[in-house]
Amino acid sequence: MNLKWDGIERRKSLREKAEAMVSSVSPPASMNIQPAEMLLHELLVHKIELEMQNDELQRTHQALTESRDRYKDLYEFAPAGYLIIDAEDQISEINLAGAALFGANRDRLHLARFSRFVAADYRDHWYRQFRQMMDSADAEGLAFDLELLHQDGSVFYAHLDCRRREFTDTQPMLLVFLTQIGKR
Repeated sequence: MNLKWDGIERRKSLREKAEAMVSSVSPPASMNIQPAEMLLHELLVHKIELEMQNDELQRTHQALTESRDRYKDLYEFAPAGYLIIDAEDQISEINLAGAALFGANRDRLHLARFSRFVAADYRDHWYRQFRQMMDSADAEGLAFDLELLHQDGSVFYAHLDCRRREFTDTQPMLLVFLTQIGKR
């Protein structure tokens, strides 16, 4: 799909619609058009075209807002924990279920080091898996189990499904899907 070509075609279509609207309210152009009348015609067509573009942008903005809100609700109220961990091992985002798994307020978890919640015997394993994901741009997703700590220090076992992602103008991030499991 060529976005530049699509944009040109869309602009051409809007121009044709605007021309049709202007010609429906003004008399047909004759060969004796004065430069000022041509300029006025072009300005009117351009004004209508801009109004049509504005309407389209507003509809698109509304659709994007609704879509964002739906996905935010899916993220926030999912029955499993979702986390985003930055390249410094800090929790940059966590949903409600993730915060509940750690038994902590989400605000207290923001920018906390994830490794702080990994049981001592599992920290080396976590660090190796984390570095493997962060250091390789073409890393496949990883799934593994860890012994984690609640905010109060009690232990729980969790399964982590991890994917590395790079977002515009940021360092790579690790997307983590976290579910509590029984001891293995």
